[in-house]
Amino acid sequence: MQFMRSPFLKLAAVALLLAACAGPTAPELPQRHMVVAANPLAAEAGLEVLRAGGSAVDAAVAVQMVLTLVEPQSSGIGGGAFLLSYDRKTGKIESYDGRETAPSAATPKLLLGPNGEPLPFREAMTGGVAVGVPGTLRMLELAQREHGKLPWARLFDRAITLASGGFNVSPRLYEEGKQQEQRLARIRSTASYLLTPDLHMKPVGTLLKNPALAEVLRAVAAGGADAFYTGSIAADIAAAVESAPVRPGALTAADIAAYKPVKREPVCRHYRAHRVCGMGPPSSGGITTLEILGLLEKFGLPRMAPNSLEAVHLFAEASKLAYADRAQYLGDPAFVRVPVAGLLDRAYIDTRAQLINGARSMGRASAGVPSAAAAYAPGEMVPVVSTSHMSIVDDEGNAVAMTTSIQTGFGSGVMVRGFLLNNELTDFSFRPERDGRAIANAPGAGKRPLSSMAPTLVFDPSDRLELVAGSPGGTWIIGYVAQALVAVLDWKLTAQEAASLPHVLNRNGATELEAGTPLAVLAAPLQAMGHETAMRNLESGLAIIHVTPRGLEGGADPRREGAALGD
Repeated sequence: MQFMRSPFLKLAAVALLLAACAGPTAPELPQRHMVVAANPLAAEAGLEVLRAGGSAVDAAVAVQMVLTLVEPQSSGIGGGAFLLSYDRKTGKIESYDGRETAPSAATPKLLLGPNGEPLPFREAMTGGVAVGVPGTLRMLELAQREHGKLPWARLFDRAITLASGGFNVSPRLYEEGKQQEQRLARIRSTASYLLTPDLHMKPVGTLLKNPALAEVLRAVAAGGADAFYTGSIAADIAAAVESAPVRPGALTAADIAAYKPVKREPVCRHYRAHRVCGMGPPSSGGITTLEILGLLEKFGLPRMAPNSLEAVHLFAEASKLAYADRAQYLGDPAFVRVPVAGLLDRAYIDTRAQLINGARSMGRASAGVPSAAAAYAPGEMVPVVSTSHMSIVDDEGNAVAMTTSIQTGFGSGVMVRGFLLNNELTDFSFRPERDGRAIANAPGAGKRPLSSMAPTLVFDPSDRLELVAGSPGGTWIIGYVAQALVAVLDWKLTAQEAASLPHVLNRNGATELEAGTPLAVLAAPLQAMGHETAMRNLESGLAIIHVTPRGLEGGADPRREGAALGD
């Protein structure tokens, strides 16, 4: 049985969708396995692997290879990813860090201009300077070696077929490309693939073939990740970065060959009776999501209506406090001391929660002082929205939550052999210090930039897998995921209802309300409580699987063109 969500469902129809989901006749749910991914072709590739007896990690490899082709604006083998893997037999959760690393030549001044001031973001995002060593393939190879069931090469079949035979430009790919035509036109290899001769995005339905990518995927299928990280592919990546027509970078073939994924301890904390686990640093997603939930635990959200004024106020205030801590203390743990335990300590969170007034906004929050904290200065956040997420459960009840990215839409814009390179180094703080104090997320040689990616696994009071979740969305990811967890765990919404719920976020500034939704009516009362408010297009891409007694309930975000497919 298959469950799909049509692309670009208008948010004006969300109320009708929720009413239909809540009807008296519950639909039959998949029992064996499920994939929720950002593009139907990618979800179908993962489902095909599961039907062949593959594991959740096997399916993740297949999904990522197809996403590289059909969703080049969001993720791919030229970028990085974080993956959480759950083994039902052992109960073990393992987290895999495939985040990009800065070249060996990178210095703290990497993103400063000749005048010593930060480069304008739009200048830094295009070309070679912000390209980090891609980590996705090395990370997936490690995870599949430890958790895979099918042969590695088998997982590339669907992507190779699509790259060779072609796929049709989707509405989302078209819209993303149309918005960035001028930027993409600056780099010839990318323009010749995505744009028409008069430099406009190729229209919806255009058959795109990518034989160069098919060749790369065949090489990696046959030779493993070494085929990508050494030899001619690595040499071509380095050459493309060093000769980029816009802001050349210093990435070398030696940097690429030296890349290693890292297995890290997941970060876990209870939210009411549920155990919630996420990715630790260099992702801020797990810690910041857990801190938001810990702060909200002090309040009676389960008795509040979804997105009521009271709930929105509390969610915004808790988010401010957590984002303030994120900006000051989080970075690559190989380079800075990250007070993980201190930030998640119950006494610390209790103290922070006392700053929340149920009737009045605190304004902008300051960072707290958790135990073992170093005296870093707060960094800034990057204003970008991109990335992709997949949630997978296999026949044995194992699960994968994987968030994957090349940073801004179409990454650096530099295309090599049919795939785009990331511009993830713009996730570093452009300023390496402030007021004489170092910033934890400053650039550095071999350093991994801070991320907001938040792949998440949730376990019920009996410690059984309950939710697999995550979202794209830049620094908004944390809020999207935290809100979705509250929606399911506190408000008892279905996975699809949670994915469709209008968004409210606060990244320690304005309380952002999703434009074109009923949340608009909350702007005035929130302002009366002292909130600065802003209406924004908040394009999440939530992918949620809720493991229920009736079966696997999938939720694919209607703001994108994702699909929830299962048997």
